[in-house]
Amino acid sequence: MVWDPKDPWSKRSDPLEDALKQAQSQFKNLFPPGGLNNLLPSGGARNLILAALLIFLAWQSVFIVAPDEEGVVKRFGTPVRTVEPGPHFKIPVIESVLQPKVAKLHRVEIGFRTSQQGRQQMVPQEALMLTGDMNILAIEFIVQYKIKESSEYLFNVADIHETIGKAAEASMREVVGKSKIDEALTTGKADIQQSMMVLLQSILDDYHAGVQVAAVQLQDVDPPEAVAAAFKDVTNAKEDREKLINQAQGYRNDIIPRAKGEAAELVNRAKGFAQARLNRSQGEANRFLATLKEYQQAKDIISKRIYIETLEEILPNVEKVIIDGKGGERLLPYLPLDRLGKPAPKPAHEEPTP
Repeated sequence: MVWDPKDPWSKRSDPLEDALKQAQSQFKNLFPPGGLNNLLPSGGARNLILAALLIFLAWQSVFIVAPDEEGVVKRFGTPVRTVEPGPHFKIPVIESVLQPKVAKLHRVEIGFRTSQQGRQQMVPQEALMLTGDMNILAIEFIVQYKIKESSEYLFNVADIHETIGKAAEASMREVVGKSKIDEALTTGKADIQQSMMVLLQSILDDYHAGVQVAAVQLQDVDPPEAVAAAFKDVTNAKEDREKLINQAQGYRNDIIPRAKGEAAELVNRAKGFAQARLNRSQGEANRFLATLKEYQQAKDIISKRIYIETLEEILPNVEKVIIDGKGGERLLPYLPLDRLGKPAPKPAHEEPTP
């Protein structure tokens, strides 16, 4: 009953209450007198149906998440919670579960496609890219990713595989557009992969895609077929240049230490020889001073001693013939001029001059 300020005691009906009463009466008309009990068969059949219904509800309320999965529970189509691997419960009929494989490494191919027979075919619309020095390259690569956030992965992006492929293609075009063709073909591949992976991850994070980029691998980086032969010659020449540079560097690293070692050895030998000569000279000088001191004390004896020592040093190296005085009167003196020009042999104890 609605209260009317002009007529507070009026018994006018409420429209909302009338609508509820009408709906209630229509709902009751759907079932025969006696309610649901009249719809079910009586006796054991009804018990079997109720038992089957209970078993079905129990079966629908339990689910198991595998070790490599993560469970996302939906209630009326809206994600409400995320569960870890193991057995869990849910409200039957009202809640449903999605179980994406979060440990699996997914793969996206850009620039080519692999058939079921294992054959690869290039996709020119994706592979052909422009470098920073206005050259064209055909780049084929793959992107590997894992699921980071299951709810974002399932509900934020409609076609996540296609989205990652398009984002990866756009990222590669941007990175290659900032690089030169020589870098893309030879030494800059690792930098391109790293820069492209960082850029792709940033784009996917902006999309809230819930994925983590694991790796970016360049499969083939080739020039177009029309100029492939010329580019191959240039690449071979650069590889030969690098090979020669490495060989020269290796030779340099081998010969310089060896030369330094030999130089150090010669220097040490020269220092040793100089020290030996100095010590010997010092010893001879000391010996001479000692002999001079003795000579000044006994000149006759020392003179004879020096004379005898000198003869002992000279005579062994001289070819000599000793003739008795009486016998020499009968011999004819002979001077061997052919032997006088030959140098005398050096003493064995003399050291060679460096």
